[in-house]
Amino acid sequence: MTVHHFQPTRYHVTFGSHDPALRIADGDTVVTTTVDAGGVDARGQEVTARPNPQTGPFHVEGAEPGDTLLIHLDRLYPNRDYGYSYTPVAPNVVDPDYVRELPARVRVEWRINSADNVATLATPTAGLHGLSFPLSPMLGCLGVAPAQGQAISSATSGQHGGNMDYRGFVAGVTACFPVLVPGALIHLGDGHAVQGDGEIVGTGVEVSFDVQFTVRLLKGKRIQWPRGENDAYIFTVGNARPLDQAVQHATTEMLRWLQDDYGLDAAGASTLLGQCVKYDLGNVFDPAYTMVCRVSKRLLDTIAA
Repeated sequence: MTVHHFQPTRYHVTFGSHDPALRIADGDTVVTTTVDAGGVDARGQEVTARPNPQTGPFHVEGAEPGDTLLIHLDRLYPNRDYGYSYTPVAPNVVDPDYVRELPARVRVEWRINSADNVATLATPTAGLHGLSFPLSPMLGCLGVAPAQGQAISSATSGQHGGNMDYRGFVAGVTACFPVLVPGALIHLGDGHAVQGDGEIVGTGVEVSFDVQFTVRLLKGKRIQWPRGENDAYIFTVGNARPLDQAVQHATTEMLRWLQDDYGLDAAGASTLLGQCVKYDLGNVFDPAYTMVCRVSKRLLDTIAA
């Protein structure tokens, strides 16, 4: 179980079967960095093309299609003192007759104070003087290479993960992905210091990151869509458009999980979800939307008992 310190010099704007940046093993930890969505690094230098340049890919020795890869996010944190977002909201999240009232798209600057753990609005904005939010660092993009030699834009998402912009991908979470190609090929990037549900303006507070993650490989464990867990919940992720298809993927994956690992049949899993399920909205700005299905671990513990 090795700790690798990796400083990227090359990035990718697709999730695909690119040459590995680093080869790692089951149980290894990687300490690395990401650039922001515009390709700007911790020094404020634009070092690569946009959008959403990815660090990696990291080849996991022994990972084969039909396995499941676990990525524990040990640490995520901004590594510079400013970020940016955009305004206004996307036209697809408002009524059609309101679209003409949306203002022109402009960049909004934010100050990031790591000592106080806050992001503060720096661009003068009417009615929002002094606006600040606690930092809640998350990865907008995370996943593995898709199957069949595909190279899928880092602006969208799918079965492989990708640009899901889910606020739940924070430090302490374990993300799970189906291995779709030999080595899995982990990609990560698009760090946000803060972000609202849906990424409805097309950005969070975009910033470069310091990242540490640890991998585990579950041989012969087959899943269809990304999964994850934190201290309180297990969750499944569906990526598709229209939104109801993303709901279908996330819900079906949760039903499978409850049947495979928690001893329920289809009727029991359905009965449980019908009264306890929680849904979170991931990205609704990009080509594929993201929906997350959550179930309480405390509730599942009572079933197991």
